[in-house]
Amino acid sequence: MKKIISLFAALAAVTSLTFAEPLKVGDDAPDFEMKGSDGKTYKLSDFKGKKPVVIAWFPKAFTPGCTKECKAMTEQGGDIKKYDVAYFTASVDDAEQNKKFAESLSLDYPILSDPTKENAKKFGVLNDRGMANRWTFYIDKNGKIAHVDQKVSTDNHGKDIAAKLKELNVDARK
Repeated sequence: MKKIISLFAALAAVTSLTFAEPLKVGDDAPDFEMKGSDGKTYKLSDFKGKKPVVIAWFPKAFTPGCTKECKAMTEQGGDIKKYDVAYFTASVDDAEQNKKFAESLSLDYPILSDPTKENAKKFGVLNDRGMANRWTFYIDKNGKIAHVDQKVSTDNHGKDIAAKLKELNVDARK
């Protein structure tokens, strides 16, 4: 019996290390560092104290839902650009794959790459298939989670992001 209990305890410990609890409103956002499809490296610390950040995680480049979501963020990006915010999509695909995906869609914002899956784990979005859940995180300029959208509409994600930024009273772009 003790061996069975020890085995379950060990499995629980490994699982908790692999799949972090999802972040909640008020939590500190993890200070990510990821390469963008534009070749630049982005860190949350670059924006802290300056402007809010939106990261829309998606499962896999070149898939139908992710294509719709990313295109919607470009086509409806004028609504997002009204606000003083840095915004990105992100996946666990490698940087070259995301660069090709961004170019194929003529995106006007960077896709962040997390091929090691470390950031996806920190955000609590890594699922049991090894991909990110389709969740969007709104991080205030102090580095706190302001909102987490776990029910993303791929067709209207740009408009939805803009509406949430308005609701969160994010400053308008000057």
